[in-house]
Amino acid sequence: MDLSYGPEYDDFRAEVQSFIENHRDRAPRPGADKDAPKRWQKLLIEHGYTARTIPKEYGGHGGQPDILKGRIIAEEFANSQTPGGLGGQGISMLVPTLLELGTEEQKRRFIPSTLAGDLVWCQGYSEPNAGSDLASLRTSAVLDGDEWVINGSKIWTSTAHLADWMFCLVRTEPDAPKHQGISFLLLEMNTPGIEIRPLVDMTMTPNFNEVFFTDVRVPKHQIVGNRGEGWYVANAILGHERDSLGDPNATLTRLNRLTELMKTETIDGHRAIDNPAHLDRLMKLQARVQAMRFNDLRILSSRLNPSSNAGNTKLARMITKLQATELRHELEGFGIDILGEAGLLYGKSDYLTDNGSWQTHYMYFLGLIIGGGTSQIQKNIISERGLGMPKEPKIEKAGA
Repeated sequence: MDLSYGPEYDDFRAEVQSFIENHRDRAPRPGADKDAPKRWQKLLIEHGYTARTIPKEYGGHGGQPDILKGRIIAEEFANSQTPGGLGGQGISMLVPTLLELGTEEQKRRFIPSTLAGDLVWCQGYSEPNAGSDLASLRTSAVLDGDEWVINGSKIWTSTAHLADWMFCLVRTEPDAPKHQGISFLLLEMNTPGIEIRPLVDMTMTPNFNEVFFTDVRVPKHQIVGNRGEGWYVANAILGHERDSLGDPNATLTRLNRLTELMKTETIDGHRAIDNPAHLDRLMKLQARVQAMRFNDLRILSSRLNPSSNAGNTKLARMITKLQATELRHELEGFGIDILGEAGLLYGKSDYLTDNGSWQTHYMYFLGLIIGGGTSQIQKNIISERGLGMPKEPKIEKAGA
């Protein structure tokens, strides 16, 4: 069996390797100026190494879909531990949703500036009484002439304190069934009536927030999709969110860094990677990362060839977020174990390795096991919708 990609792809791999060799010194590093990521993003888009298939009129590279070229780019950037393009909720979640469901005006207004890193987005979904049961949301929007008037609150809103814009779910038809009557609005974060209160998360930094809306006025045309059909848009964007939380390329990059760490850290004078127990643990992680990458290829292949007989990827997509967050948490925890006593450090210290990233990521991905749909909720979804198992029994309320 010949598993080689062929001469065309060998040449493309050499092209990517040459780009990395010649330009990796321009990639943003810790302590770089704030515009360094934007400059790197622009360079990557020009060469087609990010936003590869997004049309040029929307700020992308405008290339044709090619699964193998996409995989080669991911592999070479991961193997060289070179930063890829910008991510975040705007690029990873909103952009593909606007490409699918947005108006032409919305695409031209928001996608280019988002891809360039000039617009930062946050997601207004969860509420104090509508987390796992998101369809129970109560934040309202009432149409007053040519404006929506929004009242209510959101919680666990990641990066709201840094964001320029929010994509937000609101209830526009209060008498409709809970999965109906919801609309998807885009709103600017400096709009009068918006109050942001930071919340400290497991990493001991305020990465997410409470957001309060008091008579916030938003232009009527800043709705994505039809009025009352926001749940359809929400499900499209949640699929992109789970994919972004389960990026196999970022996981591979981290696995490669872990392998390097094991070659330099010593235990009783011996390299950690030469310890049979540690090596066995590393190999198990390598196998899980490979499985994650192949699952991602299956999903991508199905998207690019929807009429093929590649199989139903519904279940494959469902496991992405569950698999990825738990794997990253375990991987980061292994890095802490390899560091020994230094792995217990947190915050500022002269003895931190990799600027404390192992400790920070360990806590961050513990949070993501909960955020974006808890692992318990994900398992219910997989069992009921993916495997066809009976639904979880509903306990009748007392006195019903």
